[in-house]
Amino acid sequence: MSVSIKVEGLTKRFGSFEAVRDVAFTAAAGSITALLGPSGSGKSTVLRMIAGLELPTAGRIWMGDIELTAKSVQERAVGFVFQHYALFRHMTVFENVEFGLKVRKEGKESREARVKELLELVQMSNFAERYPDQLSGGQRQRVALSRALAPRPQVLLLDEPFGALDAKVRQDLRRWLDELHRELGVTSLLVTHDQEEALELANQVVVMHEGRVEQAGSPADVYNDPATAFVAGFVGAANVLHGHVVDGHVHLGTFQVPGAGHLEEGAAAAAYVRPHDVRVSTEETGVRGTIDRMATLGWLARLSIRLPGGETLVAHVPHDELGDASEGDEVWVDLRSPKAFGIEPVMHSDADLGAPVDAVPTATQQSG
Repeated sequence: MSVSIKVEGLTKRFGSFEAVRDVAFTAAAGSITALLGPSGSGKSTVLRMIAGLELPTAGRIWMGDIELTAKSVQERAVGFVFQHYALFRHMTVFENVEFGLKVRKEGKESREARVKELLELVQMSNFAERYPDQLSGGQRQRVALSRALAPRPQVLLLDEPFGALDAKVRQDLRRWLDELHRELGVTSLLVTHDQEEALELANQVVVMHEGRVEQAGSPADVYNDPATAFVAGFVGAANVLHGHVVDGHVHLGTFQVPGAGHLEEGAAAAAYVRPHDVRVSTEETGVRGTIDRMATLGWLARLSIRLPGGETLVAHVPHDELGDASEGDEVWVDLRSPKAFGIEPVMHSDADLGAPVDAVPTATQQSG
């Protein structure tokens, strides 16, 4: 039976360093909740506190109606899957999966039945007598997951489980984990810096930055309605336009973005626009620009468009909407659903994002 996980005011200090500050969210029973953020955002520390591997400085942790805050690891009924598998190299696949059941002193017949059931579930039955060194990375992670599931945990904790794998294997395992979760329904918390992984797998995404929760919500809410500049820039690629608020609009060089009445007059502001929300047309509507670069991504074209004010926008446009347009041609550009924030945008390196960044920040434009 699945249970919810709830954390309230969770804080963790290491000496004078505050790794996690006042974190609160609820992971619904039977769901996958992703803790998403760059390296150093505190997401793994939160997971380790839920597992009992770290004690919180402040705050409380609940599993259903039971408080876990002061309970030992053994009392928590959680399964933990690490990025680097943590398999016993001297044990076979079968023995690795069986290990936790032996520690719990389950009978031999019961242990063997459970291990066989899990190896069949993760499609590793034919590898039961092999050792970890004889397996691929993806196969090792399936074994690690089986071992975590063997004692029938009420909650499954996954700390960057696919981080050590190449892109194709990661994609395959994400699809497989999604199918496995639908079958088992165990409440799962997934730590990742990979936004695509979080958006694809999770029912809820908790975006973390510098030890705090920036936003928690469904993948669609976090992507389409970011609550902060950090979320807008981190979750999904985005063009970033700089400007100032004038008469309830954000003046961004060539563009004026409405809906900034909540921002102070004259305040520095930034607008975030997804590449697929940059409308490109060969008809005279919007602002004129020039295609500097064009890359083909299957049915999609990725354009780098230079505007009269000096800004550069990245746009994702279906080929059939471009007609015969090519590099050097003039096109007309309009923005759909820009999100304006009255603070300076947070810039990220590719390493922070964990994936190629399609967005190209523009030069700062300030209207007079």
